[in-house]
Amino acid sequence: MRVGILTGGGDAPGLNPAIKGLVYRGSELGLEVIGLFDGWRSLLNPAPEVLALDRQTVRRWDRDGGTNLGSSRTNPFKQWTETGDSQDRSDEVEENIERLKLDALVVCGGEDTLGVAAVLAQRGVKIVGVPKTIDKDLAGTDYTLGFDTALRNISEVIERSRTPAGSHGWVQIVEVMGRHAGHLALWSGVAGQAHLILIPEHPFRYERVFHLLSVRLGESGLSRGLAQKPRYSVIVVAEGSRAEDGEMVTIDDRHDAFGHVRLGGIGEVLAKRIAAETPYESRAVVLGHPQRGGPPSPIDRIMGMMFGARAAEAVAEGDFGTMVSARGIAPACEFSLVDLSTAQGKINVVDVERYYDIERYHLKGIGM
Repeated sequence: MRVGILTGGGDAPGLNPAIKGLVYRGSELGLEVIGLFDGWRSLLNPAPEVLALDRQTVRRWDRDGGTNLGSSRTNPFKQWTETGDSQDRSDEVEENIERLKLDALVVCGGEDTLGVAAVLAQRGVKIVGVPKTIDKDLAGTDYTLGFDTALRNISEVIERSRTPAGSHGWVQIVEVMGRHAGHLALWSGVAGQAHLILIPEHPFRYERVFHLLSVRLGESGLSRGLAQKPRYSVIVVAEGSRAEDGEMVTIDDRHDAFGHVRLGGIGEVLAKRIAAETPYESRAVVLGHPQRGGPPSPIDRIMGMMFGARAAEAVAEGDFGTMVSARGIAPACEFSLVDLSTAQGKINVVDVERYYDIERYHLKGIGM
């Protein structure tokens, strides 16, 4: 079988290991793997650029972060014309699949990329999905590629943020990714020993934040006695977090091809409110895209290889219209297949009742 593979949406550590896993296991199952560049955009190109992938080509790919095939947030069902109208060009995707003589596709992506895959699968395109998103917010699987590496990267930045914050007596705000799900914020906050963690699943109150800071730092300002209260505080906030009386903070009012606005700025808003309404000096840092940068962690390397290998087996067995799912604690997971539609319109969010202390804005049972 001749199988195309593409990576769509945001880049994530673990994608290159997944490609390698597909190629290596596929070579044992008689699959010929063709790399498609830049996500769904490749199949809207009249002359798609492709790369034949064999064991020699991808031998070292598992060490690389991001995706060597490139990515894009292209939505074939919503392409903008020069007149500003949108048009459905999904027929061109199917035509290019035929033109390239592809018997099947393996699609690595998150909710949007796999949402496109699910609709195409319903129209008869032979597709197997691989879950990828550092937010870990996809339904139908306990793990998504990129989460562990991003968690490591964020935890390191939180640790480094303590040095200037402690030296100057700041309240340090660290803004991390997480549009609807706060998995990254919650667990990096615990790993980095943050005092407060704000997540999209539970709107916060500024008054409560101010009170919790006063309990930690003192009412009149930061304590200067080393044997007294802490000299500083760290707050981790997900980009999709919002106050009870406010909305999500956005960079601008533009939307991408899937209708998403660009989030960002809640950390700066929070820092300004703290500086204006409390005795404490505050600083904000927005981690942005580097939080998903760098080489994949050992877990993402292992999980990528296993996701890719299981996808190869699904293709060889004709189990199309499915997504590879990992259940359990990575990397010792049980791998299975779920319907691709599982990843459509459903979000895996933090179980607030189980994990989040809504009075202390922290993980339940962990005192900071």
